[in-house]
Amino acid sequence: MGCGKSTVGKNLAKMTGRKFLDMDNYIEETAGMTIPEIFEQQGESGFRDLEHEACQALASRSGLIVASGGGALTFERNVAVFKGTDTVVLLDVPLETIRQRLAHDTTRPLLQRPDRDEAMKALYEQRLPLYQKAADVTVHGKSTPYQTAQAMVQALKFEGKI
Repeated sequence: MGCGKSTVGKNLAKMTGRKFLDMDNYIEETAGMTIPEIFEQQGESGFRDLEHEACQALASRSGLIVASGGGALTFERNVAVFKGTDTVVLLDVPLETIRQRLAHDTTRPLLQRPDRDEAMKALYEQRLPLYQKAADVTVHGKSTPYQTAQAMVQALKFEGKI
């Protein structure tokens, strides 16, 4: 979360002529409620089930640039859905940059706690190795969203994925 998936994804979609889809928005539309409401009513496990259903639905479609939810690819069942049919790109952003980007964000359910900085660090340290394992391609995302999208285009062309 906070690495710029949606912003970079929109730029990447424009550059490649593909359709952009934010998985969290897709889940909200499908469920008819916001992610904080899903967490409140169904808990994290209920949200993760909806997320898995979204992964299955989106992986079956072609020509999309999908910004997955921050935790989606930390679950092997979701990685398995995308592997082999899609290219998984890790947008690698340093923790300090993410902290700066999320400094005033009050919408992320997993960060609504008094030990926010420690929670963010723990999530980052837990998730990064899982993201690295899931990724087919890694692109550093500390630059502007446009520059990062350009780097993705280059990396994917090099890999023969675009």
